[in-house]
Amino acid sequence: MLEAFLISTGIVALAEMGDKTQLLALVLAARFRKPWPIVWGIFAATVANHALAGSLGAWLTQLINPTYLRWGLGVSFLAMAAWMLVPDQLDEDDTAIAPRFGVFGTTLVAFFLAEMGDKTQIATVMLAAEYHAWWWVVAGTTLGMMLANAPVVWFGERITRLVPLTWVHRISAVVFVVLGVLVLLA
Repeated sequence: MLEAFLISTGIVALAEMGDKTQLLALVLAARFRKPWPIVWGIFAATVANHALAGSLGAWLTQLINPTYLRWGLGVSFLAMAAWMLVPDQLDEDDTAIAPRFGVFGTTLVAFFLAEMGDKTQIATVMLAAEYHAWWWVVAGTTLGMMLANAPVVWFGERITRLVPLTWVHRISAVVFVVLGVLVLLA
């Protein structure tokens, strides 16, 4: 179980670097300048989104033959490796939610919607299917998301200038290739 938690944390923390939700955190921090409601909104949205994604992964393990699931997961990890090499950009619509929901509500809704179909959500589905440890995967992916996004809220643009995102994406891609190959060879 510790392996599922640690790998989930590491993968999502790396995958989130330069991701559109990290850019969204930066935009929200610059716009509202209230870090705590933003961080709590990110946390709540991530828990909800990744709990659903983890549930989907756990459900797939019951639905699909283990051999087909293993091959599907292996190929999915390799596809994620390729996807990691394509940098995200923040869509204009990602911040279009009216501030009438307050800082927390705006962050919650914007993050939940931005995370739908995102790399980290798909990684959560795959990790939950691989490890059969829903709680540990969701806890790990949530921690990884917080490790990547909370500092952005507090330290903002300084972080994005210090971290060479192309190298983070390359390292993330290598991690996904290794996981894909390990799953396919198992």
